[in-house]
Amino acid sequence: MSTAAKEARSGGPGTKKSGQGRVAVATIVGTTVEWYDFFIYANAVALVFNKQFFDPAGGSVGQLVAFASVGISFLFRPLGAFLAGHFGDKLGRRTMLVLTLLLMGVATALIGALPTYTAVGLTAPILLLLLRVLQGIAAGGEWGGAVLMAVEYANPKKRGLAGSFPQLGVPLGMLLASGVMALMTGVIAKGDAFESWGWRVPFFLSIVLVFVGYWIRRSVEESPVFQEMENDQNYVHTKAPLVQVLKRYGHLVILGALVFAGNNAAGYMTTGGFIQNYSTSPEVGMDKTDVLIAITFGSACWFAFTLLSGWLADVIGRVRTYQIGFVALAGTVFLIFPMIQTGSLGMLYLALFLFSIGLGLTYGPQAALYSEMFPASVRFSGVAISYALGAIIGGAFAPLIAQAIKNATGETTGISIYLFIVVIVGFLAVTILRDRSRLDLSHKNEAQQAKGSLIFPRQFPDAPAEQVLETKN
Repeated sequence: MSTAAKEARSGGPGTKKSGQGRVAVATIVGTTVEWYDFFIYANAVALVFNKQFFDPAGGSVGQLVAFASVGISFLFRPLGAFLAGHFGDKLGRRTMLVLTLLLMGVATALIGALPTYTAVGLTAPILLLLLRVLQGIAAGGEWGGAVLMAVEYANPKKRGLAGSFPQLGVPLGMLLASGVMALMTGVIAKGDAFESWGWRVPFFLSIVLVFVGYWIRRSVEESPVFQEMENDQNYVHTKAPLVQVLKRYGHLVILGALVFAGNNAAGYMTTGGFIQNYSTSPEVGMDKTDVLIAITFGSACWFAFTLLSGWLADVIGRVRTYQIGFVALAGTVFLIFPMIQTGSLGMLYLALFLFSIGLGLTYGPQAALYSEMFPASVRFSGVAISYALGAIIGGAFAPLIAQAIKNATGETTGISIYLFIVVIVGFLAVTILRDRSRLDLSHKNEAQQAKGSLIFPRQFPDAPAEQVLETKN
């Protein structure tokens, strides 16, 4: 049996710091590259894809269709989650991490090479949507593998912090995407040059980033929990992990999805491009480059509060950290749009800073919370499908919904009410879940992992005795 597997049997990975360091770097770098690819699309939608692929005249209907294309990929995240979860629970976490990274990188680079609507007509948006679908499949499979590598390697007392590392890839990916876009619009390809060819450069840059991410991820060993299962001669892999997850733990999947939806709907106001588009619209009138730099600042703040929340989740618990974050979000959703509407760049910075507090506190603990909800044998499938469904409910069409509300009412108050409702649902969902911060995640403890995820009991008549949810802490 491998050293990692033996350490996993002892009640929590006790791997050398160098090994944990490599895992931390691999998860942060890999998820940063993947989310850079994903978010560079959203930035391009907000700034240029309307005219390039959907409506050369640049009308409001074309912008709605462009924002809808952001959400299309979310519909295919469950497929990516299903495939990655199925094979991740059978073939390993690391294998799926490498494959999803390559898929995302190829799809992103090809977007940069696409002809525009003016050149080939409807073929252009069709090809764009197909590549966006591939991005969605890759994103749906990426997250589960990254968080399990981080969490299953971690010391149980620091699992919240370790789980926040792959979460940092999202604000870092957004920071990198908005920073590169700001460099293009403000320095390298100003004005017409950006709309002509400049927007393509950030997509081609993905090739270099993916190569770096691939090299780093290949250097990391498999998760110790998966190695433990592989070395257990009596263990038989679950034939259909996703089916078992939905049959035995479907209620946990739904709750996990609702928790993420509360964060995701708010987060996609920036990551989905709505705030960028609204800030640069004639109504507000801010400069594109100034807004992109502000978004970069907001991403850095989001990064800081995500990291802080990972540490906080180990101190006061996952659920309590989430609750504080959702309260913060509930307050700021009514402040952010009026602040932006002033047209003041300083107010935009302040709005993004305040917004990032709640976003970070409701994102950093997610990896640990999800991983502690499901047994080892179906954990990849459980966390992946919960994440994918939450992304659909929350973020998939949040920019489209926000734009539709704005078009219908001419105001942003309805957008704030919409976000407030989703945030409250997330708060209620996480409050139902039990905090299991010290749970042993190794394979030998599956019977304990299979019960006690809710604060109240729920019986399953057809489930084995060890899978009945316990009524005590």
